[in-house]
Amino acid sequence: MTLMFSTDNQEKMEIATFGNGCFWCTEAVFQQLKGVSKVESGYSGGQTIDPTYKEVCSGTTGHAEVLQITYNPEEISFKELLEVFWSTHDPTTLNRQGNDVGTQYRSAVFYHSEEQKSLSEEYKKRLDESGAFDDPIVTEITAFDKFYPAEDYHKNYYNLNPNQGYCQFVIRPKVEKFKKAFAEKLK
Repeated sequence: MTLMFSTDNQEKMEIATFGNGCFWCTEAVFQQLKGVSKVESGYSGGQTIDPTYKEVCSGTTGHAEVLQITYNPEEISFKELLEVFWSTHDPTTLNRQGNDVGTQYRSAVFYHSEEQKSLSEEYKKRLDESGAFDDPIVTEITAFDKFYPAEDYHKNYYNLNPNQGYCQFVIRPKVEKFKKAFAEKLK
């Protein structure tokens, strides 16, 4: 299990790594959760060392756009993060989220511990069995290997560019829907 320690109060922090489409959209969602101290956009799951956005978008690196989420498990559990993860993207579309198409937009959980693996597999199985989605869930559940931070212009994108067209027409509606569904979990 990946643990980090805060120098301020020595709280145990943990890491979750999710691929759920464009990181501009999903970063804006996870940043608002109580117990989440950091959300960083980047790349994981591929073979190229230190890939660039352009390389990842080419589909040749094997990487997915991901979020690396630092959270306090005493304030928000991994299961709660999974609930937000599964609820804020379409886990039934292979290598696609909306108009974003390519392996870099695949649905993925890159687990950091056997507990995260088990919880992810259990949640996926329950969702599939429940019929919550019309199609089978195609989310990959893979051991975390490496995380490469995205270029600076991708970081905190929605908050820094709220008037940009993509933010207004794609991200904002997603964030507003999220806020209604998870109001009790917001900062």
